Amino acid sequence: MSMTGAVTAAITLTEHDLDPYITHAPTRHWLTGPGLPCVSDLLTFEQLRRDGLRTVADTTGDPGILAAELRDRLVIGGLLTPEGGAAESVLLDGATGAVMTAYFPYDRPHAGDTRPLAPSLRALVTFAAATEELADLRGRFAAYAGRHGTKAAQEASRQLLAVFEEGTDGAVPPYWKMAALIRPLALVAGPGTRSGLTLDLPPRLLDREFGPGRLARFEDMDFPSTLTHEPTRRFLRETGLPEDGTLLTFDSDVQLPTLAEHYAEDGGSGSRRGELPPRAAHLIRLGRLVDDHALLVDGATGEILAWSERETTLRSLNTDVSTLAFTLWLLRRERAIDRELSHELTTDAYDQLAATMIRVLRAVDPAGSPHHPVDWHYWTRLLQDEAAGVL
Repeated sequence: MSMTGAVTAAITLTEHDLDPYITHAPTRHWLTGPGLPCVSDLLTFEQLRRDGLRTVADTTGDPGILAAELRDRLVIGGLLTPEGGAAESVLLDGATGAVMTAYFPYDRPHAGDTRPLAPSLRALVTFAAATEELADLRGRFAAYAGRHGTKAAQEASRQLLAVFEEGTDGAVPPYWKMAALIRPLALVAGPGTRSGLTLDLPPRLLDREFGPGRLARFEDMDFPSTLTHEPTRRFLRETGLPEDGTLLTFDSDVQLPTLAEHYAEDGGSGSRRGELPPRAAHLIRLGRLVDDHALLVDGATGEILAWSERETTLRSLNTDVSTLAFTLWLLRRERAIDRELSHELTTDAYDQLAATMIRVLRAVDPAGSPHHPVDWHYWTRLLQDEAAGVL
């Protein structure tokens, strides 16, 4: 086994390394020639680099518990999660060259169900490279740099999907289908040059998706004096936030209270009031999230926060109202796409869909939290919880 130069680093194997595991000639050629990337945003082949070719039976340590068709598949790497860890194993069929994924629970290693990933290693490397080029707006997607809006997202989606369809004769695996349909949505909103916020949303984007009657808009009289962040005031007044009744509800029928005022008016216990976060008089309560978190905006900075009444913990939710609105729009758009596909994405690959959505959200709103360690992020946790039914 070897690793080639730093610029085009790749993991390659020798003919001796391949025997007796791989008999498929194109796969042997690929692994002894171009090889597999050492560094990727989506995939890791560290296990192949470290251990060489090993079967699933070798990896699990108990071949007797595995289905016969799974036992001799080769573990060559894993799909990377947005946090950087490997979630599903990437498997290779040495006889056909097909690539698939499987998740092997530590307590039930025999329970791994395979899902198709690519018809060949060549296709796998091509698909991953194209997806990363879209994320970075380089290579075949360089022309999209500086372009934003629904038209740009649709064009990029069609272009990426064409790469996948060409490599699979139209039978695109769910992982790449969701990459083509979901990841280009990061292009919809541009940087906030007009709004003074993180994002400039296209005009009427929220109205078209939710309907004008489902947007909560506020008037100046609704704002407490501590809401001094003018871009936030303008957004809440002119654009508004979508209310779908599922994820959150807004207090649009009353003047917006500060967190301190809300507890004073709502009759919270004295001990609970004493546990309010610092600057509670400058945190304005917009409404309530689905899981007993209050939705807050920092009146001075515009940051959107989640306040857990049960845990008395304040956490970052979104950078500002523009990225909160985009998050809600993205979640609704994903549901519409999944319905159009007869729920193929949520039925066949929920975990992969959640990871794709998290990557899109982080591309437009890498909200780091000064209030809680960065390994906790509200939307990440909610999306990963399939039982919550967010997707």
